Amino acid sequence: MGLFSFSRLLFGVLFVVALLLFSPVVSGIGANWGTQSTHRLPPEIVVRLLKDNGIQKVKLFDADYETLKALGKSGLEVMVGIPNDMLSTLGSLKAAEKWVSKNVSVHISNNKVNIRYVAVGNEPYLTTYNGTYLKTTFPAMQNIQTALVKAGLGNQVKVTCPLNADVYESANSLPSGGDFRADIHGYVSQLVKFLSDNGCPFTINIYPFISLYIDSDFPVEYAFFDGNATPLNDGGTMYTNMFDANHDTLVWALQKNGFGNVPIIIGEIGWPTDGDRNANAQLAQRFNQGFMQHISAGKGTPMRPGPVDAYLFSLIDEDAKSVRPGNFERHWGILTYDGLPKYILNLGTTNSGSLVPARNVKYLERKWCVLKPNAKVDDPQIAPSMSYACGLADCTSLGYQTSCGGLDARGNISYAFNSYYQINNQLDDACKFQGLGTVTKSDPSTGTCRFGLMIQPYYGGAERKHGYTRTALALILFLWTIL
Repeated sequence: MGLFSFSRLLFGVLFVVALLLFSPVVSGIGANWGTQSTHRLPPEIVVRLLKDNGIQKVKLFDADYETLKALGKSGLEVMVGIPNDMLSTLGSLKAAEKWVSKNVSVHISNNKVNIRYVAVGNEPYLTTYNGTYLKTTFPAMQNIQTALVKAGLGNQVKVTCPLNADVYESANSLPSGGDFRADIHGYVSQLVKFLSDNGCPFTINIYPFISLYIDSDFPVEYAFFDGNATPLNDGGTMYTNMFDANHDTLVWALQKNGFGNVPIIIGEIGWPTDGDRNANAQLAQRFNQGFMQHISAGKGTPMRPGPVDAYLFSLIDEDAKSVRPGNFERHWGILTYDGLPKYILNLGTTNSGSLVPARNVKYLERKWCVLKPNAKVDDPQIAPSMSYACGLADCTSLGYQTSCGGLDARGNISYAFNSYYQINNQLDDACKFQGLGTVTKSDPSTGTCRFGLMIQPYYGGAERKHGYTRTALALILFLWTIL
């Protein structure tokens, strides 16, 4: 071998070594793709968006045909979901076989969708469900597994069950005190044994934001990854952030019950950008970027070294989600409803080092509904009009220390009117409000407060998802005026 050839070979080897040493070792970052929106981005745009951002895995909450069709031949690893309200039905093996055939087998064989997991339920053991799904989750999981094996997919597709971190607790507030919650210990142990026996992963959702939201005494710095928090000393193991501590509480719980080797997937982790004083773009960027940097070295956590398998929550905002947990529920996306990045976030997967926006998004006409300039804010019809608009649209950006918290009374009213107007596809009747509303072509957005301009409705498979037809809207408005 000549000196030049040897030098080239040596350079190549050193280059590969450098890549191995300094490149992020993330087990392919994933994203949750929820569709509880009044106006969905077309699935093909979202799939392109995922690929443009180098996101390799996607977690769904259902098995929508149009979504899975768009994921065909994309190469993206897919986790399909079974909603909680279907669990009792799937207690029948025949029903489970039919579900697998329709929602898994067909898409793998015909559409070339890379389905790797079936999520049976979504946080079914959550405390707030009061045991509703305790007796239906495991039979459904058993039947889906049996159906997958019967379909010849037992090795390719694995079942799992995304659980909330409230399924385990610590007797001493340290990770080493971790065990499954006493009142559901038998149910969780049964589920984990099944996962272990079938080579399936344990999926857990971890949310430091929720801890901060429900506990005013929660140490704020402990939610983040900057190392500024007072460390938690667990027998010599130091924890400087809640994620590691929470994760390892689960690891200890698994070990104590004889399942220390079960793989763990972080099904959901993220930070919202609106709807609460601690929900904003700055803190969301700090948390999500900190998380990405924290896992990029591939070190894992003290109790579970190695790459972390995780799905960010979430990809896109969903303006039709229930706000029962809090107004922040509609603002978890790293992207807005129309696919625009909310802040700079380096996933380590793009050349730009930042998020890539959705392409070819089509909007409705550039016009907004606002309060008439000559209308008085003390008009007796203002309160019922605003209440009506917010009840049927999305006013979660209004409130103390939210993105639109600085608006005056007229601004608040206009925001509510416009939200209703846009959600109803800018129908003329949707900006009447007893004669108080008017349409403007001047964007009323100001500062951090964005008055939405709706994207064109997507009727995948001719199925209408949200919004009202002109006739239905006219009937609703008529009934409102006579009540």
